[in-house]
Amino acid sequence: MAHAVVVGAGIGGLTAAVALRRRGWEVTVFERAPSLEPVGSGLGIAANALRALDTIGVGDDIRRLSAVQGEAGIRRADGRWLMRTTEEATSARHGDSIVLLRRTDLVDAIAARLELGVIRLGSTVTAVDPYTGRVAVRTGDPSGADPGAEMGRAGPGPDGGAGSGGGTGSGGAAGTAEVVADLVVAADGIRSPIRAALFPGHPGPVYSGVTSWRLLVPGGGRPGRTFESWGEGRVFGVMPLAGGTAYCYATDTVPAGGDPGDGESRRAELLRLFGGWHDPIPALLEAASPELVLRNDVHHLATPLPAMHLGRVALLGDAAHAMTPNMGQGACQAIEDAVVLAHVAGDGDGPAGTTGGTGTAGVDLAGYTAARLERTARIMARSASICRTTRLRNPLAVRLRDTMMALTWRVAGGRMTAAMDEVLGWRPPTSPVPAAPSGARAAGSGRGADSPDRG
Repeated sequence: MAHAVVVGAGIGGLTAAVALRRRGWEVTVFERAPSLEPVGSGLGIAANALRALDTIGVGDDIRRLSAVQGEAGIRRADGRWLMRTTEEATSARHGDSIVLLRRTDLVDAIAARLELGVIRLGSTVTAVDPYTGRVAVRTGDPSGADPGAEMGRAGPGPDGGAGSGGGTGSGGAAGTAEVVADLVVAADGIRSPIRAALFPGHPGPVYSGVTSWRLLVPGGGRPGRTFESWGEGRVFGVMPLAGGTAYCYATDTVPAGGDPGDGESRRAELLRLFGGWHDPIPALLEAASPELVLRNDVHHLATPLPAMHLGRVALLGDAAHAMTPNMGQGACQAIEDAVVLAHVAGDGDGPAGTTGGTGTAGVDLAGYTAARLERTARIMARSASICRTTRLRNPLAVRLRDTMMALTWRVAGGRMTAAMDEVLGWRPPTSPVPAAPSGARAAGSGRGADSPDRG
């Protein structure tokens, strides 16, 4: 049986693990944290990701958590609608509306599909060799670990071989081990040490120019109150979750690193910035529990990677294409990545691209890059463009932006809705994977220009 190692137990990594298990793969998920406690509060799962979740048997479980009703759209700070649609119109066009839910609910639903023992908590991957599939893992308390300290330093053994697929060996010191995998899934987040090791020439994440707040307000989620309001360099969104809770988020155009550091100060900051905006924003902020207010500077990958794989390693989710949250597609694209990767990987008893069905050659991942790189790069760029639009502060520029949005929606609302068809109309693969462009295939075969040892 072919063996896959997944680095990171976030939404994308867990989805990949379930999708590969359903294809008959042996899967081990290494997660640095000591427990599965998702960071964050709420997120949206759009039609494209719901279809992907259907392929692992989770889609209907998530649909049952939907609380979106009535109108939704973009408003001004005074409450006037700039553009709006309805849940019914979205469902009619794309087959599904967006489902808004707690991040922990989605993680729990996916993780429940994995057998006991698949997820190894408190396990830090310290090195990955993309050409042999060797993965070095340190177990135990990760508090003092530097996951990038030795990343990428592992090399092929004396014979240049990979060892037996799925085998494990002694790592030497107590608390360390080495695993040999046919496939390594790097789902280790925006600061991915694996990405940095595989593509050392890539600039990595950059600050988007905005910081964000997220909070949950019990009892604040009411049907029909789904909107995102834009002001001068600021955004505030409200989305109802199941059980009557409201998920709120906000952004402001400020220098990075200004977090006051505690929940009460964060809530006071939100009241200062948004307390004069339209209802129900001030009331929601007043009702928010300070300990539930999260604040993070928003970073993203402004430059796409040259490929989403190298050798046996596939990059997934934020590790591959971290984007600003303006299109609500971060988690959705990670879920898409996962099911496409499982499709490319094939059945675990003889994965695509292996030699003699033994797993010794690993999986040919060129089709994964071919299927995912261009699509995710377009969505990254589009989301960053929307982010720049929300950052406008000049009152005249803001007035012009709002006027153009409202006018365009009244005159050509259908065409604006159609512009999302490429994103939301995506469907999981059911046919052979597309041929890889020559550049993508070169990136994953042999020690080429993007090889770690070429720097």
